[in-house]
Amino acid sequence: MPPAVIVHGGAWNMPADLLDAHGNGCREAVLRAWRLLRGGGSAQDAVDAAINYLEDDPTFDAGTGSFLNADGQVELDAGMMDGSTLAAGAVAAVHRVRNPITLARRVMESQHVLIVGSGAERFAEKVGVPLCDNTDLVVERERRRWESLQAGALDADTVLFGKESFSTVGAVALDLQGNIVAGTSTGGSLNKWPGRVGDVPLVGSGFYATQHGGASCTGWGEGIMRITMAKHAVDLMSGGRSAPAAAAESIQLLADTLHGVGGIILMDLEGNVAHAHSTGHMAYAFLTGEMAEPVVAV
Repeated sequence: MPPAVIVHGGAWNMPADLLDAHGNGCREAVLRAWRLLRGGGSAQDAVDAAINYLEDDPTFDAGTGSFLNADGQVELDAGMMDGSTLAAGAVAAVHRVRNPITLARRVMESQHVLIVGSGAERFAEKVGVPLCDNTDLVVERERRRWESLQAGALDADTVLFGKESFSTVGAVALDLQGNIVAGTSTGGSLNKWPGRVGDVPLVGSGFYATQHGGASCTGWGEGIMRITMAKHAVDLMSGGRSAPAAAAESIQLLADTLHGVGGIILMDLEGNVAHAHSTGHMAYAFLTGEMAEPVVAV
């Protein structure tokens, strides 16, 4: 079975001057994952590598460059799930980890599923995931945005719930052994309450994978949690829906039940990929089968 990988860089109303950066970042993330998969690497390795790249790219709301919470700090969530074993790992509300997706993978390899806050950072030290200063994750663009919000130049409700802050990243990969892995990583919403956790690190909400497929979500986390959108999409595929139909129906469910907005990427066990969104833009890229170059779109 040929490998496949799809990534997303968030679904929101991206400014025109950020469109190219989002597309370029997704393209490079896919290529890094693809090289691993073509060389026989695992889907876990591919998802880890793709999301690591996006976390290190300050364009995205994940890792370095994330939105700041109400205290002016970066606070990160991430999760990963292996479809062949249903092993899952996640971390939430971490402040000193540059690549939380890698830490989530280490949790997945342990007896735990979700570790939060300072406990997650202590776990990082135990398993050899490097810590950093929180200030290392803050970029000037986000510092200025946060200061504008504190000064009243931006409307808080619009920022939090007006499709302005959903640049979460994610990836789904299928390896040569036929295993699917899904992962998602985020800095959350701009000016969120300290300790607020959205859908991203919750199994079945921000990410999900089984023997039938995998999904990674982005968007209004409070809504995505309530409909467990990632699991809903994968369950639709297990019931016979195509990946495109499952993606579209899941986004429609979010809109119909909660008037929510967001985006999703999906992959089935045959490596068929799909994406859907209800925001102004969604950044994504994918490579499947015998494609020579990735499809990249924003």
